[in-house]
Amino acid sequence: MNGQHGHNANSTIAVNKNNKIIAFAGKGGTGKTSLCGMLIQYLCDNGRKPILAVDADANTNLNEVLGINTESTMGGLQEELRTAGIYSPVKGISKDRYAELKLNLALTETPGYDLLVIGRPEGRGCYCNVSGILERQLTKIQNYYPYIVVDNEAGMEHISRGILPKIDVLILVSDCSRRGIQAAARIVELVNEMEINPKSMGLIVNRAPDGILNDGTMEEIERYKLNLFGVIGKDNSVYEYDCAGKPLVQIPETSPVKQAIKKIAEELNL
Repeated sequence: MNGQHGHNANSTIAVNKNNKIIAFAGKGGTGKTSLCGMLIQYLCDNGRKPILAVDADANTNLNEVLGINTESTMGGLQEELRTAGIYSPVKGISKDRYAELKLNLALTETPGYDLLVIGRPEGRGCYCNVSGILERQLTKIQNYYPYIVVDNEAGMEHISRGILPKIDVLILVSDCSRRGIQAAARIVELVNEMEINPKSMGLIVNRAPDGILNDGTMEEIERYKLNLFGVIGKDNSVYEYDCAGKPLVQIPETSPVKQAIKKIAEELNL
């Protein structure tokens, strides 16, 4: 595990009170995961390592944006623990210890970041106790990373279950349609209802023609009192790389999308 810097899993855990948890949220098709991956690369390139990247979207493809292969997710573990009831899936070790071992196996390591894919729960039923176990394990490992970047689904399911301990910066991603802005506003309502209380929360409007918002889009943003972090224009290289199956983080640094992410990150002091 990159973040542990050689510590044994059973060693004393030092609490990192200064790490930043950055979460992305938005409806599907807005380019949320692509922007999340590019921010992870930006942080790596600017010495914010090690980073824990968490793919908490049920439609898991952050690894494709980053250009790495993953073999396991935490989704299967959730079902294993739930169906085992009060017992551990493996005789002789506790549920927490089993979860710790499986979590370490699910981490995909790279020189700058570790990727953890949570995945969709595989069965029906209550996952409350399971979520508590996962929360304890993620709280352990998150202390080793100065930055944690999370790709969430619009429903914020994993956060609502308390799996992630906090959010410092919540980045909402929308396209430039009224429906997209309205979807972002609904996420804000959900965040407020769950009392997540991020220190900073705002909107990135993606794929705007010529990087400019029209009056109708701005009216919706102002109507819902959304904090606008930035506007990103359409970039043909994103489409070309996606069609060719190339990792989007490999887009040249001169790309308008990457330049926009850099500017937003700098303004947010990330």
